[in-house]
Amino acid sequence: MSQTTMDPRLLRAPPKRKLRLSWADERVRGIVWQVLVVGVVGAIAYWLWSNTVHNLEVRRIATGFGFLDREAGLPIGESLIPYSPTDTYLRALTVGLLNTLKVAVVGIVLATVLGTLVGIARLSRNWLLSKIAGVYVEVIRDLPLLLQLLFWYAILQALPGPRQSLNPVEGVFLSNRGLKLPWLEWQDAHTYALLAFVAGAVGTWLWARRATALFLQDGKPRPVWPAALGLLVGLPLAVWAAFGAPWTVDWPALRGFNFRGGLTMTPEYFALLLGLVLYTAGFIAEIVRAGILAVPKGQWEAAQALGLRPGAVLKRIVLPQALRVIIPPMTSQYLNITKNSSLAVAIGYQDIVSIANTTLNQTGQAIEGIAIIMLVYLTISLSISLFMNWYNARIALVER
Repeated sequence: MSQTTMDPRLLRAPPKRKLRLSWADERVRGIVWQVLVVGVVGAIAYWLWSNTVHNLEVRRIATGFGFLDREAGLPIGESLIPYSPTDTYLRALTVGLLNTLKVAVVGIVLATVLGTLVGIARLSRNWLLSKIAGVYVEVIRDLPLLLQLLFWYAILQALPGPRQSLNPVEGVFLSNRGLKLPWLEWQDAHTYALLAFVAGAVGTWLWARRATALFLQDGKPRPVWPAALGLLVGLPLAVWAAFGAPWTVDWPALRGFNFRGGLTMTPEYFALLLGLVLYTAGFIAEIVRAGILAVPKGQWEAAQALGLRPGAVLKRIVLPQALRVIIPPMTSQYLNITKNSSLAVAIGYQDIVSIANTTLNQTGQAIEGIAIIMLVYLTISLSISLFMNWYNARIALVER
């Protein structure tokens, strides 16, 4: 290679050509074709919209979202917020949205935990554990999700009644009315303690970032755990104690033909959650297994040469590197578990799809009802994608 110094003028970008209003200029052709495509798409969209409006007017079908302020008269079995049939359609749809989020959020957390454990178990040196995890993954992924939901719902419906309910642990009852669990009587002190915990988590995260930045500057490590202990444990406990430290457990008890008190998981919700978690965990397990196998074998060998135990190697060295492979396909599974929750209508769980379908059947506002369903799932899916893309960018390797 020549050692002569290259002329700096040769490193400059070539001058841009002036745009000529001629069909021979490829940039002009590109602009014209793009304008034509946008115009055609816009014309088709306008024709579809005008044709829909015309047909609705001919058939005297009302349009708009004014029906949301009308009384729903729709009974809903379970809701996170107070609701009665005399409330409006808007509140009924809000209840359906919260029911969907209750399934999606809890399902994502449980499926992630179970799928990670099964994926690690597939790589275990224990032959029996590895084979059991492999059979679970192969069987659960080959059965349609709808069939699994109907299977679990049928099993729950076949359970004995409340008087003969299964009682595996004190205060826990399983019957055809669902799962009953002891629950804390929620008061204002618990709400304030929860807000203090969230604020403590934010403070712990900020201090961890600050400690890392200071360590990079002067090389002196700053422990994070004292601040985490004070902010995540001490602060909520102090707030809870300041408001009287209430601690009353609501235990379920049989009263007549049903249970009273405690936390109730209806058969519909329990079957839906169980089916979604078990089904999605099978796919997450394979994603986790593939991510771990993608880490070079030399990383394992180097960590073992340092005398680290297998658990520490997996936790501190392998999984942090495997996350860069795991996160992108994991995002798809989170989106799937959210969208698959719409199958709840098959087993009678009243989510946003079920309530919106009932609403459009009562009001005749089919377009508006379907638009609400689409908007809800689009918003949830985009929110999950944005968060996962942000997290994926944070853990990505930065080349120097």
